[in-house]
Amino acid sequence: MAPYVTVADRDAIEAEMPWEDRGLPVTLYQLLDRTRQAHGDRPAVSFQLLSGPKDKAETVTWAEFQKRVTQAANLFRSLGVGEGDVVAFILPNSMETAVTLVAGATAGIVNPINPLLEHEQIAAILRETRAKVVVTLKAFPKTDVAQKVAQAVAEAPNVTAVVEVDLNRYLTPPRSWIVPLLRPKNPVTHKARVLDFTRSCAAQPGDRLTFRETDKDRVCAYFHTGGTTGMPKVAQHKASGMIYNGWLGHRLLFTEQDTVICPLPLFHVFAAYPIMMSMIASGAHVVLPTPAGYRGEGVFDNFWKLVERWKVSFIITVPTAIAALMQRPVDADVSSLRYAFSGSAPLPVELYNRFEKATGLTIVEGYGLTEATCLVSVNPPEGVKKIGSVGIPFPYTHVRILDTNGDGSVRRECGVDEVGEICIANPGVFEGSTYTEIDKNRGLFAEGRYLRTGDLGRLDADGYLYITGRAKDLIIRGGHNIDPAVIEEGLLSHPAVAFAGAIGQPDAFAGELPCVYVELVAGAEVSEAELLEHVSHHISERAAIPKHIEVLAELPKTAVGKVFKPDLRKRAIARVYNAALSEAGHAAEVVDVFEDKKRGLVARLRRTGPVDEAALSKTLGEFTRPWEWA
Repeated sequence: MAPYVTVADRDAIEAEMPWEDRGLPVTLYQLLDRTRQAHGDRPAVSFQLLSGPKDKAETVTWAEFQKRVTQAANLFRSLGVGEGDVVAFILPNSMETAVTLVAGATAGIVNPINPLLEHEQIAAILRETRAKVVVTLKAFPKTDVAQKVAQAVAEAPNVTAVVEVDLNRYLTPPRSWIVPLLRPKNPVTHKARVLDFTRSCAAQPGDRLTFRETDKDRVCAYFHTGGTTGMPKVAQHKASGMIYNGWLGHRLLFTEQDTVICPLPLFHVFAAYPIMMSMIASGAHVVLPTPAGYRGEGVFDNFWKLVERWKVSFIITVPTAIAALMQRPVDADVSSLRYAFSGSAPLPVELYNRFEKATGLTIVEGYGLTEATCLVSVNPPEGVKKIGSVGIPFPYTHVRILDTNGDGSVRRECGVDEVGEICIANPGVFEGSTYTEIDKNRGLFAEGRYLRTGDLGRLDADGYLYITGRAKDLIIRGGHNIDPAVIEEGLLSHPAVAFAGAIGQPDAFAGELPCVYVELVAGAEVSEAELLEHVSHHISERAAIPKHIEVLAELPKTAVGKVFKPDLRKRAIARVYNAALSEAGHAAEVVDVFEDKKRGLVARLRRTGPVDEAALSKTLGEFTRPWEWA
């Protein structure tokens, strides 16, 4: 196996043969069957409902996992799902979630949906994808997923069957005896047939598919992006793109000897593709701790003990989780660890350094997006890792930095270190048909081939990719996309509000938090507290409720009257950084924030007294935006 350290190594892998000649399986089920034949007795997936290092856990081998996938796929076909029909799942993590991800893509098109969304958003996605079968939780204490899904299905008449997963099977007495007594009532308001997942799968054969797979590439997954409005965009993924992600993981990172702990949700592309598909391709073992992953009760407190329990070699994480882990001691034997992989949002330099010092582990940052079936680039684990960069584009992934027009036409290609729009082509990009809605694909491709990501970035002389900003205005809170229009519409529904501009303000924990600046109607008076109260009732997504509202005499605007958000971002950076400097007792302040072509928005500081520069660097290193002295 060739090394993967530099751009030359990447090019050498590509030079071995064209992607089409790799001889990879055409379907996910074929990929899974290949792994069963090679590693059938090895552990595939482990799941524990509770977070304790000695709590009950379920582990299945690759042979058993394939059997369960076979039974579930057969069940979905028996419920009328064909290759063009959708199996949606609205589930936290569990063994059944992993099974449904693969089985849904085998029987038809799998559509993972975030269970934290409100029922109106879930219903909108079910209608958008015309889902026929929904897999979700049976009513269970401390979660309202079942109740929300029942409401959503009532508003999605195309759903004909709801298959329920009962988490009580993971508990031991006396807890398992108590759950039926505490189980919330879930009055069924829809007309869909309701089945039990475990019993219904058990009635299906597990040694063969009861249907013939089409032996050609096809769309087999829908992932919604954002999901913050009534009309979410739905990206469609082909089997080839999913298998490409798995091939990359196996070729460059994982073997059957590895154990990967993944406390990220399987409804997100990061866990579903770079992790789950890589497990299938390599025969490695993935551990899913608690249904809520990092959000699960006790997961952060027990995390290092779980690493010791499972002899984990790879940690899969995000910046918000790293920040929380650094507030706990490394209180277990973690000598099995090799690397930690971070994605979904930029990683602050100080957090990177603190984690490396506490654990002795290197964090490897990467970049991906839903529209490209995820993976784009990574800092090579064995090569130079440039902090602030998202690394080298993967084999068969071609990244161009382009100066584009709105219709996708290219004015020119940007030079080394020149910022432009990141545009990509790889086996995960569905050229011309990224979204299910045809209209949403117009202008999305440069030269008809390169997906316009909406991210601004540059390539340095060594071929490393840097993200410097977003052409889109999405607010990314801990890896979760928030559409600023949702916040702005909520505020504009107040009669005193004339204009609203929502942006992401820097945050040491979440990367960004929603923040909104408001201009009032002439002569109107309203307090910021009243506006927050109002908007809290007009935004259905809790994560989108702004953490800061500020009324300005006038919002900055463009020549055509649009709110000019770069000025708002500068104002927010100055306010947040000055508050952090003041709280930490540093004699310094932000005098201005300026746009740098390479680094994006940069805060410029001046001293107001003697400064401990190392301590100040540590304070501002908690944030992702750069700074310098005036």
